[in-house]
Amino acid sequence: MKQLQVNLLLVPIFVVLTANSALAGGFALNEQSVKNLGNGFAGSAASAEDASTIFSNPAGLTRLEGNSVVGSTFVIFPTIQFQNQGSRVVTGVPLTGGNSGDAGVDVVVPNLYAAWSLSDRVKLGLGINVPFGLITKYDNNWVGRYQAVESKFTTYNINPTIAAKVSDNFSVGAGLNIQYAEATLSNAIDFGLVGRSVGLPTLPQQADGFVKVTGSDWSVGYNLGVMYEPSKSTRIGLSYRSPITQKIRGNADFTVPDNLRILTARGQFTDTGASAIVNLPDTLSLAVYQELSPRVSVVGDVTWTQWSRFRELRVKFDNPAQADSVQPENWNDTYRVGVGLNYALNDRLTLRTGVTYDPSPISEEYNTPRLPGGDRTIVGFGATYKPSKSFNVDIGYTHVFSDDSSINQSSTTAGTLTGKFASEVDVIGLQLNWQF
Repeated sequence: MKQLQVNLLLVPIFVVLTANSALAGGFALNEQSVKNLGNGFAGSAASAEDASTIFSNPAGLTRLEGNSVVGSTFVIFPTIQFQNQGSRVVTGVPLTGGNSGDAGVDVVVPNLYAAWSLSDRVKLGLGINVPFGLITKYDNNWVGRYQAVESKFTTYNINPTIAAKVSDNFSVGAGLNIQYAEATLSNAIDFGLVGRSVGLPTLPQQADGFVKVTGSDWSVGYNLGVMYEPSKSTRIGLSYRSPITQKIRGNADFTVPDNLRILTARGQFTDTGASAIVNLPDTLSLAVYQELSPRVSVVGDVTWTQWSRFRELRVKFDNPAQADSVQPENWNDTYRVGVGLNYALNDRLTLRTGVTYDPSPISEEYNTPRLPGGDRTIVGFGATYKPSKSFNVDIGYTHVFSDDSSINQSSTTAGTLTGKFASEVDVIGLQLNWQF
């Protein structure tokens, strides 16, 4: 009974921290530039066409003349569908509940960037962006309710930056990332199963409770970049974003059925605190921009992410009587590859497109309903319109095709969730760029 109670207490705390890690990678938000959105996120470390280069490659600031402000808004429309394929309680009986319909939640992601010219060779920049974020929400009574109901994670990042030209064709840049993260996670608890394990006249799935976990953290990282321009028609960018260590502090609030409050007598299923150190991965991107003619250019990149840093999750509890919970993760490093094309119809209108292959770092054996994995192919379209020399408007659209992913996740408290996830994402963006 004690082990079962401890396991049920670990589930919600573990889930919130798992989601934090997952969101910072598999659900990292590439939506930082609408121009880049139109290229399917390809070649961003070499594009450097406006102040949003602060995020993708700070060295690109040296290509900008004068001062500028860039504001963008992205609307993300995710779709996540689950198909149950024989999920069962630990006793062997089927888990009740439906597939929950669409678990994706539409979100709006804003970004703001500004650049200042101190001289022809030295530039300053400031970015305010949302690097990571996700909201998924299932029905309270869906078949996987004991593993996940609501998952919400958002980060807010402040990115002061400086860049300088070392020579006429070589630039360097560096930025500081001051990031705040907040999370809300919830799932049901099968108190009928708990009561049955201690001899109470209860049945699994007949006395559900609930737990809601909230947590937050401030963390700091950095980003570096170099830009080499061997000619006016060619530039090569190399950009690095550091790992960020998040020291999450959270609270778990439990709702226990009135007729089973006897289960809290030993201090279990009472509101408590928990903490964990989560090591998020670093990324390295090599990108190329090449003009093929005065009106046609291509961009491309390879981006490596060191997901293998996330080997395990260790959760510590405020109550010293409760041992650490250690969960292996064993994520894999990934290489994202993309290519894009730009075509200037005239001096005012430029069209963009691109495609990127973005593999999932998560093996199916570690798949969860909060983070259903699946390799992704991203196709983008966009346009830039310049009504004047000092002002332009960007619009962009991408569709994310995700491979279906299977899940067969088991625990002694939540049973075994068996099935398949199908997901896709649509993103539209609008960006305004003012130079002064």
